[in-house]
Amino acid sequence: MPWEKTFDVQETLEKAMNAFWARGYEATSVQDLVESTGLNRGSLYATYGDKHALFLAALRRYDRWLREELLQRIEADHGPRDAVRRLLLLFRAETARPGGSSGCFLTNTALELAPHDPQVRGVVATAQTAMEQWFARMISKGQAAGEIPEHVRPSEAARGLLATLIGLAVLARSRPEPPLVDDIVEDAMRRLE
Repeated sequence: MPWEKTFDVQETLEKAMNAFWARGYEATSVQDLVESTGLNRGSLYATYGDKHALFLAALRRYDRWLREELLQRIEADHGPRDAVRRLLLLFRAETARPGGSSGCFLTNTALELAPHDPQVRGVVATAQTAMEQWFARMISKGQAAGEIPEHVRPSEAARGLLATLIGLAVLARSRPEPPLVDDIVEDAMRRLE
């Protein structure tokens, strides 16, 4: 008779994601994963494979959440220009969290693993490209709505906004100073004038 899972696979993946997000890949031991998920090693290995495969699954889960939930919600709730501002300002809220910010899981991973792990680099690059495309789409929609001037070039401005977003993700961990974040967001938004 096949082995049946008696736990929620997605919930467990989210718990593992939070462990990796808090500590990074290298600093998260299999024992940390056992403790954070509440599963034994055998169940983790049988379900996800090895630590690296679990990490990739967690990273993809974060990317799906970011794109399918967060970006869609921001886009649905705000006009294009305000959607860009809202996304950037999320890092303002992160800097004010008690206990500090964990930053962005994708950006943390880009810094830790992407230079020497082709699989991770692929996930991070795909996510960054999708984010860049989202910014370009918001700019184009903003131009069509008259919120952003026609002289702004969507693809170039989107790359600048992506760089700003990544920079904010790093600053949220290293210099969580709300006035600094506010100044950076306002500078980025001036590029859309």
